Amino acid sequence: MGEKNAKYQIDTEENQAFLADIREGLLNFGHRFPSPGGSSYYLGDDGTPWKERSRETWITSRMAHVYSLGCFLGHKGSEALADAALKGLMGELHDSKNGGWYAGLNADGSILPTKQCYAHAFVILAASSAVLAGRPGAQELLKEALIVYENHFWNEEEGLSCDTWNTEFTELSEYRGLNANMHTVEAFLAAADAIGNEEYRVRAERIIDHVLDWAIANNWRIPEHFTEDWQPDLECNKDRPDDQFKPYGATPGHGIEWARLITQWALSVPVFEERTGVVGESWRQPAKYIDAAEHLYNRAVEDAWNADGAPGIVYTTDWNGTPVVHDRMHWTLAEAINTSATLYRATGKEKYAEDYAQFMQYLDEKVLDHVNGSWFHQLDRNNQVIGTVWPGKSDLYHALQATLIPYYDPSVSIAPAVKRGLHTS
Repeated sequence: MGEKNAKYQIDTEENQAFLADIREGLLNFGHRFPSPGGSSYYLGDDGTPWKERSRETWITSRMAHVYSLGCFLGHKGSEALADAALKGLMGELHDSKNGGWYAGLNADGSILPTKQCYAHAFVILAASSAVLAGRPGAQELLKEALIVYENHFWNEEEGLSCDTWNTEFTELSEYRGLNANMHTVEAFLAAADAIGNEEYRVRAERIIDHVLDWAIANNWRIPEHFTEDWQPDLECNKDRPDDQFKPYGATPGHGIEWARLITQWALSVPVFEERTGVVGESWRQPAKYIDAAEHLYNRAVEDAWNADGAPGIVYTTDWNGTPVVHDRMHWTLAEAINTSATLYRATGKEKYAEDYAQFMQYLDEKVLDHVNGSWFHQLDRNNQVIGTVWPGKSDLYHALQATLIPYYDPSVSIAPAVKRGLHTS
């Protein structure tokens, strides 16, 4: 792994061409996602819609975001595809009675119960990108998404978001989780960049500070699951270690993803200062946050990359860094590509460029589906394709962003960066 092949080296024409080819393939792969009502079908291995599966808000939101990016990239058909997903978010996935968005719809059109913080964060991301793409109804969607989030998920006193309500917003689960808060940081930064409301950048920082406190207390391995009063539940789902959304132990891919988002926030501090005229608070020390991001990334890579005799990033580890679930999920590789590039931009350290090259080679050799397109979503410890947690290819979000983030300004959310052409090289 990691031989000096220009195709895999950051800032080469060959690598940029490699990513451009992957990007166009991904955008072509996803064309069949919209259902008649706009909600996103789950895509199979060759991009065929799996119409017998549920159509979920978080996937539909991701596809709206992806094809808003496609609008900026000039991908043919992106406008209609983004509008289709927005139709789903403004129509059949929206709860006109209780407010907010259903978790999704079953194949027969019946409602999937609960209101998820995770899904609502993605509605904010989708709407922010669609506003920048000038899509009809996006402004109204973003306004409502922010209001719903404010009223039901954000806790101003805690500086964190809760996780799951019942459909009627009358009963709140005692579970608290960092996955939803991670995508909230992403959504808040996207909203701040899209509409210029810097309160969302401040809120992102409040979440980040909590996460870093917990990470430092656990040797830079981030707890994922918490009780109602935000006490870490380190044994959660020990009997179901590969749970799709709540796996046991540390999730190195999330440590890597947090590192990128923290770096983005830290690099965006000058934007905050320019827009607000506020400078000098002790809590805003960008170098401190970038250093913390390096610790998170390096801990996760040390624990998970090539941890069991084969290339790839293991899904989970215990609290000592020993692999628990050895499967490789495509999104962890996408985030490793993004974060190694982002830290290289932020620090100039050659180590991150070397990591990036290794991840690129692994992508090409093991994770890219060179026959059907897109990326294999789950491989076992021997890098054989399996589908026990992630059958098929649900969406394009992680993979598409991994073809863009390495070459765009890391201080700016990806949609405005692509729209404005804020290249790094």
